[in-house]
Amino acid sequence: MALKLILGSATLAMALIGCSTPGTPATGTGPAAGGASEGLCNAQGAQFAIGKAAGASVVESARQRSGSYMARVLRPNQPVTMDFNAHRLNLEVDAAGVIKAARCG
Repeated sequence: MALKLILGSATLAMALIGCSTPGTPATGTGPAAGGASEGLCNAQGAQFAIGKAAGASVVESARQRSGSYMARVLRPNQPVTMDFNAHRLNLEVDAAGVIKAARCG
C-alpha cells in the first residue's frame, strides 16, 4: 500500500514537472518576472538578421533585439504549428539557411 502511494506521488510530481514552463530568464527561453508586456515580440528589432546565416548567435541576437522569449527557425517545407504566440519570433530561412523573413507569432 505504501509503495503504491509513493509511486503514485512520484508519477504526479513528474506529470506536474512536465507541465511547467521551460527555461529561465537567464537563458532567455522562458518568461521573466515583470510586467505583462515583457517578452512580447516586436519583429522590427530582428530585421537586421535578414540576409544572414541562421547561426546560433544571430538567432539569439534577433530574439533579444525583438524582445521575444523564444525564437524558432522555420526551414522550407518544415511542418510547424499554426498557433499564434505573441512571445515567439519566427525566422524563415531558405534552403541554404539564410534568413529571408523575421515575424512574430
